[in-house]
Amino acid sequence: MSIPQLCQGGCEDCSDYLVVLGLPPCPPVSTGLPPPSPVSLAGGSAPLLDPGSGLRRQPRQARSQERLRRILAAAETLFVAEGVGATTTNAIAAQAGVPIGSLYQFFPDKGAILRSLAQGYGEQLHDDLSRFEREEGACLELDAYIEALVARTARFFDEHPGYAAIFLDVQSATPDLVAIEEEADARLVAEWARALLVRSTAEGGEFTADEAGLIAYVLVKTIGNLLWLSLGHGPVLRARLVREATLLAIAYLRRRMAAG
Repeated sequence: MSIPQLCQGGCEDCSDYLVVLGLPPCPPVSTGLPPPSPVSLAGGSAPLLDPGSGLRRQPRQARSQERLRRILAAAETLFVAEGVGATTTNAIAAQAGVPIGSLYQFFPDKGAILRSLAQGYGEQLHDDLSRFEREEGACLELDAYIEALVARTARFFDEHPGYAAIFLDVQSATPDLVAIEEEADARLVAEWARALLVRSTAEGGEFTADEAGLIAYVLVKTIGNLLWLSLGHGPVLRARLVREATLLAIAYLRRRMAAG
């Protein structure tokens, strides 16, 4: 979710690198936004990503995949603890326990590591919210649905501090990260629009695809920005802001459902 503007020789496994798993783009939905781009994932807390993520080469064998995961996990740890600007590729390699040459086999620079982590976070959030929609969310009334959805998103930010460390630190100065966030937002908007079409029918409304897309856009941007702003505050105020975001979303949707 986009953030309001607040305030970088030699691996033995070279023959192992090939493309890993990929996910297709979402089916088109009329949202008034560019269609979301496909993002690929190979599981874990530090996922392997598609070539657009900044990787030079992608591993096929388990040993090489594990090495890449260690590099990404080490980068996340250091970005949270030291900040993106203060973290070097040498420090990342040392934290991961790999030679610096192995790191450069995967990534040309620190910016490529940032892009891989950013796309991985977006993919994990997408998977988490999609699972919620298929399972728990499908059985909830509208108010409980929105409350659970906002809480789940806020919990994701709590459980992935690297997400905030990267984006709050360098997003405004890194066009690639801005583009990655916009693509992730567009994907969320498209999926929320589909869910709203189903919801509106169940609630007796009659949203068109264009209306659902616009409402989804408003919700993604509003909730996303409020949750991001909450990360800059202590736990008490943060909890209050999350609650206010929930109430705002419920009131807005109730009003739109009634108008529709």
